[in-house]
Amino acid sequence: MELTLSREQLLDRLFRGYQSYFNVERYEMERADGLPLKGCCHFFAHSEKYVLLKKAKLWEADSNEFVYVFSVPALTKELYETCKSYAYEQGMKLIDPKPGHMYSYITVVFVCDTCTMEARKALQKCRVYKSFHFSWYGWMNLHTAAIVREGTQVLTNRMGRGNAKFMNTILNS
Repeated sequence: MELTLSREQLLDRLFRGYQSYFNVERYEMERADGLPLKGCCHFFAHSEKYVLLKKAKLWEADSNEFVYVFSVPALTKELYETCKSYAYEQGMKLIDPKPGHMYSYITVVFVCDTCTMEARKALQKCRVYKSFHFSWYGWMNLHTAAIVREGTQVLTNRMGRGNAKFMNTILNS
């Protein structure tokens, strides 16, 4: 069964879904470097607990997620690696590992018509984890996901399994 929605319609649904909690920035123009980046979504959360006065903090935690959405007709392994590297580099620039930083997720999402077997394997086997100062200043995980119109599939790596539920909700809405 093929998905009847176009990639543009899927992108619209995806960005509407992220819009509830994330700051969404869409790109309509073609990029000079040729990357098929269609938008970025950023989420920032700060939590803290204190006793009587705000000066007497018990703990604080910052959580971030940076989502990079790419749209391609056919996802190949080379294109996957290029886009993943770009998202990793840009996401790492936004992470500020300091006391109080708990975690940051960098999520790479592909909306594509077809996906080669090599790209599928690379996407599902992707495992990038980084701890900052032995996890005292938090950690970072790289999540990957792809919505493949051919066969109506949602592919994720192990760290990005939570994104699959969100993507399936978008496909079925």
